[in-house]
Amino acid sequence: MATRGFTGRRPAPEVADRVPPGQSITQGFPVLSAGPTPRVTLDNWSFALKAGPRLVKRWNWAEFCVLPRTEVNRDIHCVTKWSKLDTTWTGVLIDDLLADAGLAPPTPFALAHSYDGYSTNVPVADLVGGKAMVATRYAGNSLAPEHGAPARLLVPHLYFWKSAKWISGLQFTERDEAGFWELRGYHTYGDPWREQRFSGN
Repeated sequence: MATRGFTGRRPAPEVADRVPPGQSITQGFPVLSAGPTPRVTLDNWSFALKAGPRLVKRWNWAEFCVLPRTEVNRDIHCVTKWSKLDTTWTGVLIDDLLADAGLAPPTPFALAHSYDGYSTNVPVADLVGGKAMVATRYAGNSLAPEHGAPARLLVPHLYFWKSAKWISGLQFTERDEAGFWELRGYHTYGDPWREQRFSGN
């Protein structure tokens, strides 16, 4: 479960401008989840794009693996006050998923859904334009189960609870619908640089 506190290293002067207010740098990769780690096999995994309740397209693992791959290097920031710099991810950009589905985003909002029942809301503007991907590899290796294997959402410019682990799909919604943590007091948007940790921040 996520908590409010984390004790880590103060940022060195040369990287201080990359660390949002209230954050400390970690060299590890803390594991925080809303519940137990689900075990999702590649044979059973699929990813769906939906417009409201309507299925637009679904990919199984083999179909997903032939989509264009992109590697990014990004800093990530957790609401529990740790930041990890220069993390490297490989996956499929949301832009490339939309292109393969022949879909222009039909609404300004989306919900990411996961195999464990988790969900989180992300504005479409924060998913497109190269800002987000469905990641399948971290630091050159397949994702570990506790970090979201086989695939997780990566939205690195927002607090990391927005980067839903064990992702099963994106659903475009007419309104900004709160997800798991947003319904439990977390901020609707979650900008680390504005310290939008909790509702009212």
